[in-house]
Amino acid sequence: MMLKQLFFLVIVTTSAFAQYAGFNPDTVKAGKWDMGKMWTFEKPPVDYFAQTYNFRPSEEWFTKVRKAALRFGGGCTASFISEDGLIMTNHHCARNIVFKGQKDGEDFLKDGFYAGDESNERRIPDLFIEQLIYIEDVTEKINEALLTAKTDEERVEIKKAKSEELVNEAESKNPGLDFQVVPLYNGGRHSLYGYKKYDDVRLVFAPDLRTAKMGGDYDNFTYPRYGLDCMFFRAYENGKPITTEDYFGWSEKGADEGEAVFVIGNPGSTSRINTIAQMEFERDFQNLPIVEWLGDLYKIIEEQVLDGNTENYKMIAELYSIGNGLKVYDGIYKGLNDPYLIARKNDFEKNFKSAVLSNPKLKAKYGHIWAEVAEGREKLKPIARELFGYNFNRRYIPELFRVASTLVTIAETKKSDPNKYSESKLDSLAGTFFPSTMNLESQRRYLQVQVNLILRNLGNNKELINMLFADKTGSDARDYLLSNSKLMDKNYRDALLKGSPDDVLNSDDPVIKFILTAKKKFMEYGKINKEILQRDAINNSLLGEALFEVYGESIPPDATFTLRINDGVVKGYDYNGTTAPVKTTFYGVLDRYHSFGKKFPFNLPKIWENLPKEFDLSTPLNFITTNDIIGGNSGSPMINKDGKIVGLVFDGNIESLTADFIYTDEANRAIAVHSQGMVEAISDLYGAKKLAAEIVKGKR
Repeated sequence: MMLKQLFFLVIVTTSAFAQYAGFNPDTVKAGKWDMGKMWTFEKPPVDYFAQTYNFRPSEEWFTKVRKAALRFGGGCTASFISEDGLIMTNHHCARNIVFKGQKDGEDFLKDGFYAGDESNERRIPDLFIEQLIYIEDVTEKINEALLTAKTDEERVEIKKAKSEELVNEAESKNPGLDFQVVPLYNGGRHSLYGYKKYDDVRLVFAPDLRTAKMGGDYDNFTYPRYGLDCMFFRAYENGKPITTEDYFGWSEKGADEGEAVFVIGNPGSTSRINTIAQMEFERDFQNLPIVEWLGDLYKIIEEQVLDGNTENYKMIAELYSIGNGLKVYDGIYKGLNDPYLIARKNDFEKNFKSAVLSNPKLKAKYGHIWAEVAEGREKLKPIARELFGYNFNRRYIPELFRVASTLVTIAETKKSDPNKYSESKLDSLAGTFFPSTMNLESQRRYLQVQVNLILRNLGNNKELINMLFADKTGSDARDYLLSNSKLMDKNYRDALLKGSPDDVLNSDDPVIKFILTAKKKFMEYGKINKEILQRDAINNSLLGEALFEVYGESIPPDATFTLRINDGVVKGYDYNGTTAPVKTTFYGVLDRYHSFGKKFPFNLPKIWENLPKEFDLSTPLNFITTNDIIGGNSGSPMINKDGKIVGLVFDGNIESLTADFIYTDEANRAIAVHSQGMVEAISDLYGAKKLAAEIVKGKR
């Protein structure tokens, strides 16, 4: 599942709409649901549900499903599924942190985990869940405060101050809850949310990574799909499992084809309200550099895995995370190049803009937005690539650049505060440079990624490129840089570290010179970028207000990693000249295992070589629906009208990646783990019958 916010920056596609080649863009009309179905719990579309599904949920129904759904950690959704605090989410939402609960000799990713009983449930440090308890529309309170603002800058400060005031007031009246003011419609409206936080969360069950992520990144964002992407935890308070009335029941049969289903989750972020100018800028100046960088990064990590590290499950998990991001940005990029989808967005903007401009009151307040946003994009275009080229993702920076950056930072600090670093502290720092355990070949690969990034994005700076690479490209450029930088020499590094700050700041080492240039340019361009983004924030807020003025609650706000309910039906779709089945079964897992010769990433643990007799391979494993999801919806419960779990959302198909800026139901599909399949695997494949019984009964 996509987690767009994790990364350091914010053609005819192969989408389902490529069939419309030769269409006249002027005749394309916006679809009814192009802005999506991510409804807030403040104003759920009860009448629409009644008309569409012959289902009118009560206020009690909405309250129960809201309180049963959870925010999981920093970027996923989860849910309570038993009165004893049992929690369900995706395997991929926690695979990078569950190792914190391991004991010596254990590997949860390789072997999976089952606690068996309460005494063996493993607390995962730093993991927390949040339950939405309180909701209040505070739009009018904030708008009233804004009446005193005379400038845009004052609006920003007043809104910030008023939000803090509302949070402090609410927390004083509601001890035990954490509050936040949530901007909706880009700040056009505001809600006050109060969360109960549980920070004692313990692992109960996790399948092995190979079964959870069958097909690895190759199968990610594809369908048909065969992954057991689930994990189960339990919430504790005061050292004991919690007791709650707010949990979802369980449907043992799941949902039938054509049946209405609802996803309760926290979609991370979407950009559906963005103007055409913003979308074109994202396409041409933001997404492509990220796709290029992630593609290089994915390649080198995949090489390391295939070079004999197929048992290094932490590295494999890292590979899957990078691959996920790559597919997300590449899918959005291709979607933004799809002329049919852009024609639909153009028609929506034309109609929206016309509604604003034809109303004198709205025109006076909002009519300037589109031109100002477009003007800002024009100012950013000349510096966008350079901003990317001079920036660093600290997690993947090669050691050569990290060392240079550290030396520059220390030198600048010593210049302003000569007593900051003692000799002993400098000795300690020296020992951290190029640790003895470092894989030098791996570092050469990471360096190549950085070299490629610089060449692509700073290639117009001939003086800089010549200084670094002498106009060489590819591996030749990397090797030239390595041979001309003295930072690989420990004695040289130590001398710079312990010497005068001017020794560093006036160094002729090419990597140090680049870092100094990068810091200067990033500050220069960053100031321009910040000013434009500040203006954008105001205009985007006004755009949200205008959207609400014109369309009201018929259009839901963009995703904000806050709780939403969305509706859909179990439905297949046509692709690649055939039809996708509504569901898959465990037979498909075995088929891929054998069809790909049991090779990574289609390999499976030994349990699949001698399956238990009671394990039914015909049981549904994954299925698809038309629900509107995005990153952050990972781990969302999918429920029926009775409020019972029929599935666990874990991904979308490749056609869903355009959901960042437009929702379509022609081929956009949410993919979920089937409720029946989870119980079957937990009970009869892994033998965790006690857990399976709790899931079905809703209690231990």
